[in-house]
Amino acid sequence: MIGLSAVVTGGSRGLGLLLAEQLLIRGCAVTIAARDTGELGRARDILTEGRPGARVRAVACDVTDRASVATLMAEAADVHGGIDVVIANAGIIQVAPLESIEAEAFRSAMETIYLGALHASLEALPWLRRSQGGGRLALIGSVGGLLAVPHLLPYSCAKSAVAALAEGLHAELRGHGVSVTAVHPGLMRTGSHLAAEFGGNEAAEFAWFSALAGSPLVSMDARRAADRIVTAVERRRTRIVLTPMAKAAGLTHGVAPALTTRLSALAARALPSPPEQGQAHDMHKGRDVEPGPDRALHPAARRLRDWGSALNDRAARRLNQNQRPDHAHSST
Repeated sequence: MIGLSAVVTGGSRGLGLLLAEQLLIRGCAVTIAARDTGELGRARDILTEGRPGARVRAVACDVTDRASVATLMAEAADVHGGIDVVIANAGIIQVAPLESIEAEAFRSAMETIYLGALHASLEALPWLRRSQGGGRLALIGSVGGLLAVPHLLPYSCAKSAVAALAEGLHAELRGHGVSVTAVHPGLMRTGSHLAAEFGGNEAAEFAWFSALAGSPLVSMDARRAADRIVTAVERRRTRIVLTPMAKAAGLTHGVAPALTTRLSALAARALPSPPEQGQAHDMHKGRDVEPGPDRALHPAARRLRDWGSALNDRAARRLNQNQRPDHAHSST
């Protein structure tokens, strides 16, 4: 991929930052886009440190605004002589039981995750079609888009729409010189627990999410995930599902959807209950949520939670997740 021009939305931190790094390693000129200018500046510094000659542009862009995405793509094409690779990664994560979520959370997830992927795809396609050798488009979905995950319902709904979009684009663009790769990662150690939004019993929701997302037993090293994703894009693979648990969950849901739904319902019972009043509450970033007491946890469970959370905190420091954003909105 030496000499190709790549654009990564949601590229200022977490997985997006690592995807940009992998593209740089492979010789691409990379444009990273996100809403937060402070994050973008830090991300550019991270990507260029120790890499003399690395070509990295950081552009503020709101992926929910198609005109903003159109400007992003046009500028990237102008600076680098075209666009060859686009990875639509921008997103948000909202963790809460249904009783503590308002319709606005679903709307926000759809606008950032689904419309963000749609806008990036539509505005990139004219440039990707002109790419010498054929352009490459990747949409970052999730195992949460292959089956609904309790307490992550807005996220799952939006990611399922991204999965359908990727499949449809692949079918319609086949034979037109543009490959489309659907990416469905499982849990990864990206430090996303600090940027995710939590509602309901926030401290308890934060505790289980940060522990699972950081535990090596169920999550994947994010740098390894990024390497596999970019390799799949480079090889023009149609679909990639990461982590054994995500593969098993997707397969089980495809073969026995009713059973999977029942198992999800059982899992939901083990998750934190909403506050007694059962009313919707404001969502708060993980970095603003105080961890709750763990007196009810078995010592072994407490050690596992602390282990997973510690690994996730370490990832957050490496991947630009632990800084407070310059303003209220930023891509994840």
